[in-house]
Amino acid sequence: MVASPHPVRWLNDVKWDAQGLVPVIAQEAKSGDVLMFAWMNREALQRTAESGEAIYWSRSRRKLWHKGEESGHVQKVLEIRIDCDNDVVLLKVEQIGGIACHTGRHSCFFRKHLADGSWQAIDPVVKDPKEIYK
Repeated sequence: MVASPHPVRWLNDVKWDAQGLVPVIAQEAKSGDVLMFAWMNREALQRTAESGEAIYWSRSRRKLWHKGEESGHVQKVLEIRIDCDNDVVLLKVEQIGGIACHTGRHSCFFRKHLADGSWQAIDPVVKDPKEIYK
């Protein structure tokens, strides 16, 4: 990517939370499906913009996480958008391999609330996670 004459100004426009994070929604550009929700810190967002692939901040592991680093299911970033309050980022992505969720499903949003008050998985497992993560 071409370096911007103001490389960090756009990052300064983001409203980071008290932990220095911003919520991020990954949406499949072609289908419009919401694939996942994650967090980014400043470095993750900057590296995502520079590399063209999604890099998130793992709160549980306390480190940067290049989506697909273990599974191969990277997210090619086609657009980076921010909401009207500058406090939520939307990535429009091409999901390589068609799997975004660590459960082996297309999307992390695979459960639906039913009238009986339960949650039911409505989307199939595309690939067994045991075959993805070794």
